[in-house]
Amino acid sequence: MTAVVATGTLLATAACSGGQSAPAARQSAAPVRQAEDSPSPSPSATLTGKSAREALITEADIEEQWSKAKDPGSWRDSLLLGQVDAAEFLTGKSDAKECQGLVDALYDDTLLGKPSGPSALAGFQQGEQRLLYQVGAYDSTDLQKSMKWLGTLPESCDTFTLTGEGGGKRSVEVVEASLPKVGEARQGLSVRVKGDSDGQPVTLSLDVAAVRMGTDAFTVMNGGVDGADPSTTKNAVQQGAHRLEEVQAGRTPAPTPSTIE
Repeated sequence: MTAVVATGTLLATAACSGGQSAPAARQSAAPVRQAEDSPSPSPSATLTGKSAREALITEADIEEQWSKAKDPGSWRDSLLLGQVDAAEFLTGKSDAKECQGLVDALYDDTLLGKPSGPSALAGFQQGEQRLLYQVGAYDSTDLQKSMKWLGTLPESCDTFTLTGEGGGKRSVEVVEASLPKVGEARQGLSVRVKGDSDGQPVTLSLDVAAVRMGTDAFTVMNGGVDGADPSTTKNAVQQGAHRLEEVQAGRTPAPTPSTIE
């Protein structure tokens, strides 16, 4: 997926160097189901372009004062662009490619890899916050690997450092986050990037969620320099799972009520 926040002048040509991983400071989270078994075929024969669009969440699904964006596919956050220095990981417990993979996936909209079938994308904004939602059909083996990989990141990439062209350092933290118990497998992450922009301290906060339902899946990236509201992320996950389930059963999802219980 494209990164969900556009932070203006934030480090347009950032480069990364990985720091040695430290023990993960995990959030208190509900058990997260991993995709350890082969995904079951989705209830529907095939996710079509039309049904993928119908499975997208709407403004009503996330509440507050969100508005739909016209071109979310163009969102990029230069703070998340760069290369990890593999030498920094030689004595650590992880390989630099794991953290590089996360950086690249957040930047170029490939959190679960590229869909093998139809997919659809929707973006929403509220002030300086952005929410990006994608649903698609995936190759079952690739989807299984991607879900398992996401589950390793809070340990393998719990902390690392991004270094800009001018030598400025930004610290990155990745911890596990709880999600509603939906789908066959799910993984939540909380990503925080702290650094400076124009001499002022800035924190980029992202909530990341991925949910597998058969061989279909959806992802949510929510946040910005104003922070990330976990309740918004959970609403998107809960309602997204409902809409995809309806589509997989051959039904058209009903409009979401204006108020979420």
